[in-house]
Amino acid sequence: MSDVMIEVGARPHSHKFKYSIGALATEPDQHAASVRSFRGAGFGDDDCEFLYIDNSKGNSLTAYDGLNHILNEARGEYVILCHQDVLVDFDKRADLDRCLRELEERDKRWAVAGNAGGAKPGELAIRITDPHGVGQKTHDFPQRVFSLDENFLVIKRDARLSFSADLEGFHFYGADICLIADVLGYRSYVIDFHLRHLSGGNKSPSFFAARMALAKKYARAFRPRFVQTSCALLYLTGSPVVSHLEWFVSRSAKYFIRLRKTARGALNRIMGFVREKKSTGGRPDYGRS
Repeated sequence: MSDVMIEVGARPHSHKFKYSIGALATEPDQHAASVRSFRGAGFGDDDCEFLYIDNSKGNSLTAYDGLNHILNEARGEYVILCHQDVLVDFDKRADLDRCLRELEERDKRWAVAGNAGGAKPGELAIRITDPHGVGQKTHDFPQRVFSLDENFLVIKRDARLSFSADLEGFHFYGADICLIADVLGYRSYVIDFHLRHLSGGNKSPSFFAARMALAKKYARAFRPRFVQTSCALLYLTGSPVVSHLEWFVSRSAKYFIRLRKTARGALNRIMGFVREKKSTGGRPDYGRS
């Protein structure tokens, strides 16, 4: 057994690649065309790796577990997860480098970036060409969002994110990883990186089933609850009013617990004094002269 100990941070931290580019592949020709477009845009094999899940003979893995496998195997500083029908037809590698550099300067706690997502109810942030329109650009970017479309995701590997282990399918995993990032203290953005997505998306029955599954999962995950730690009892809730009330009740409870202990100690001392006097046949002295 080696007895060598290495202090964390004592050796340089580096990634083998700049980008790991991963996809679920059901159509090998289409996926190959996507990889060629990345290479043609400057994502070369010298500092990029291309990973894929082979679903060409059936969906052996869904997006949630399949892309988690890619995240586990990726050795790049940034992991790009994209659909197999994405083509890097417009912007180049240098443009994505610039976008991520600017995003890092603006917000070091970013963890997920993409080209389309939800900024708030009824407002989408989009930078893409797809069947819905050419050169769509809705905002000055980067724009913070709370969900991202799955056609193109850039994940900062050092954030150590993953998709939910208790969800499956091929929809809403972009929203899932943004929610997980938010819980962990990270943020998500749409960036000004323009590419082409050949599909406009579809809402099959599986889409609505996945929507319900995501809603049920997070209704349970965000439920109000008591959490007993080794040193405190907490009540967690999304309501700031209840959270402040919980803090007040907790402080009040501590005060009354201390008061009860003090009163109990005083009563025990008095009863001990009385028992002592009785055992010696004397009368208790209550402080009278």
